[in-house]
Amino acid sequence: MLLIFIITAALFYKERTYLPFHNFLISFGYIGIFLGGFFYAYGFTAAPATAVLLVLAREQSLFSAVVIGGLGALFGDIIIFLFIRHSFIDEIENLKKETIVKSIKKIRKKIFCTFDNYLLPIIAGLFIASPLPTEIGVSIMATFKSLSMKKFLIIAYLLHTVGIFIILLIGNAI
Repeated sequence: MLLIFIITAALFYKERTYLPFHNFLISFGYIGIFLGGFFYAYGFTAAPATAVLLVLAREQSLFSAVVIGGLGALFGDIIIFLFIRHSFIDEIENLKKETIVKSIKKIRKKIFCTFDNYLLPIIAGLFIASPLPTEIGVSIMATFKSLSMKKFLIIAYLLHTVGIFIILLIGNAI
């Protein structure tokens, strides 16, 4: 399934010179940027969304596109975050009690020592900012009990905005 979406993304990007398709994407304007950002937040649709953002990059104001695309991605993240936090929290708590997970946690603490508190948020941040499956990063962040919804919203928005900014810069350059 993921391969189908990657092929779709390649076709989106390849067909950027196909004028009717290009004009169709441009006709969406900032709504297209918002939808591109929204679908950028999901693993299966991240590749086509990235291709759409690359195509639309030259057609919109960079600053406005980054802000609107980041909002779209944030909206997608909110859905993932609430779903994970409210639907899977009991399973996550039960999983933490399993012997294998406790063993992995002990090994991780021995290896990473003081970096342990920073490693998971950094990994989560990389998944959120990049076109990689954002669900992984959001899931990791949703398990942090100390992370409020407000903090998550700020962090996720900033990370997605940086990722979309880089994509739009690349789109402007090519």
